[in-house]
Amino acid sequence: MNWSLGAALLWIVTACFIGALPSRDYHWRAAYKLIAVGIPILGWVTWSNGPILGLILLAAAASILRWPLIYLWRWVRRKVAG
Repeated sequence: MNWSLGAALLWIVTACFIGALPSRDYHWRAAYKLIAVGIPILGWVTWSNGPILGLILLAAAASILRWPLIYLWRWVRRKVAG
C-alpha cells in the first residue's frame, strides 16, 4: 500500500469516527473540514493510483458525506430552475 491510500484510509476512519460523536450542529463544521482535507487526498490517490481507484474513493467519500452533496444538488437545481 502506498502513502496516498494510507491517507485515504485514515481519512475514512476519521470521518466515520467523527460521525459517531455527538454534535450540536449536526456535524457541519466537521464536514467542511473533511471536504477541505479530502479533496487533495482524492487528487493524490487519483494521480498516483489511476482514475479507477480515484472514482472508487470518490464514491466512498460521497457515501460518507452524503448530506452536503444532497444540499449542494438541491441548491444547484434551484439556481438552474430559476
